[in-house]
Amino acid sequence: MLQELLVSRWFARQPAALQERLAQAGRLISLSAGQWVYGEGDDATGLVLVLGGLVRLEATVGERTILVGVAQTGGAFGQSQRHGGGPRIVTARAGPPSRVFTINDRALERVAADLPLLWQAVSTLVYAQLDASVHSLAQMLALPPRARIAARLLPFAEAGEAPLSQSDLAELCGLSRKATNAHLAALEAAGAIRRGYGRVSVLDAAALAAVDGGSRFA
Repeated sequence: MLQELLVSRWFARQPAALQERLAQAGRLISLSAGQWVYGEGDDATGLVLVLGGLVRLEATVGERTILVGVAQTGGAFGQSQRHGGGPRIVTARAGPPSRVFTINDRALERVAADLPLLWQAVSTLVYAQLDASVHSLAQMLALPPRARIAARLLPFAEAGEAPLSQSDLAELCGLSRKATNAHLAALEAAGAIRRGYGRVSVLDAAALAAVDGGSRFA
């Protein structure tokens, strides 16, 4: 299990002793497509490491549920009420079939009793999520539509494929489906991507990065 968890960038940066304890404290879950990890407003908090697939992060606006972010293989997210805070802010559910490793608050407390440096590691993870949220907002405010789409696709360049539909990208970028489709068609014509059913293949990361002039938000 320990070796499998090293796919998580956050986990891989932790000291060996903390890695061992976290590996023993968590739970491996295989998710079918669309299956929830947790729901918005849930009181039970903790951490989630994505070991395979992709997890959708969704928020409720009025009567609509909007895709606000995604966590692909190697990502980690979540929070703990140990040092304040509240219930879950978003709903997390699998996009395609996925595998996640969850560590609930009770397990985090047990690990931290012996290794209090855990709370620093959790704070680092929470800060990273805040940083990502702020820069996603900056993309929405500062980048033109096609550059927003390119910025959302670039993190999938290493995997080679984003398991996102055109509707998903429209929600993530604050655009209509029609506009999103037109911009994707232009990116495909330029050889940067290839559209597929429910997914987009990234063919040329440099071409995508050039869409927004190499902005740090890519």
